[in-house]
Amino acid sequence: MTVPQRAMVLAAGLGLRMRPLTERLPKPLLPVAGKAMLDRVLDHLAQSGVRECVVNTHHEGEMIAAHLADRESPEVRLAPEPELLETGGSVFRALDELGPGPFFVVNGDVIWRDGEAPAPRRLAGAWDEKKMDALLLLQGTAAAIGYDGAGDFFIDPEGEHLGTLHRRQQGAGAPFVFTGIQLLHPRLFDPAPDGRFSLNLLYDAALAKGRLFGLVHDGEWYHIGTPEGLELAESHLGAGPEEAKKAADDGP
Repeated sequence: MTVPQRAMVLAAGLGLRMRPLTERLPKPLLPVAGKAMLDRVLDHLAQSGVRECVVNTHHEGEMIAAHLADRESPEVRLAPEPELLETGGSVFRALDELGPGPFFVVNGDVIWRDGEAPAPRRLAGAWDEKKMDALLLLQGTAAAIGYDGAGDFFIDPEGEHLGTLHRRQQGAGAPFVFTGIQLLHPRLFDPAPDGRFSLNLLYDAALAKGRLFGLVHDGEWYHIGTPEGLELAESHLGAGPEEAKKAADDGP
């Protein structure tokens, strides 16, 4: 198994649903059980063998830059966005730095606990160069902590916990939700529009070709979309939500 050594972390969102905590602090820097969400993501990547990481920024980007200034592993390069490019546009702009092979893309506000092996390494182990343009890590909706949505995908199994994906129909539910952790190949972006666009546009193109795959996570995953979700994650991970409030009140 070859684990990709490059990744991109998406940290440019506005965090609107997390207000007032994000009025003076970017969401990826909100602490969960004593550690910023962004640090948790980068630690997971480093432990899995990732050596280089692009981190895009927008809202309070200078705070993220200051926070990461002394980080040694993985090596971080910031990609400021004066205007938001969304998930697809952000990754597309960074392709030259992410290299010619598969690379990880992770949301900067994702909290998870690994199962028997680190999630990025499981993605790398399940990757099939001949079949896949994108491999998404999924969590069962029933097991997703803090999540009460309708889910995103169904899996057509091709192996244990692995298979091709198709989306739920409008008004229906699906058994799996996308975790914000994925392994992508640059060919997913051929073609891709210029400027601002969502990765969902490229997922749909890969799905139509049978090249969008999913792997079911074997550990815990926390949905932190609101202050209440943050509080729930804190209750599971061991600290109180007052840390997040204090950090937001202190500001820069």
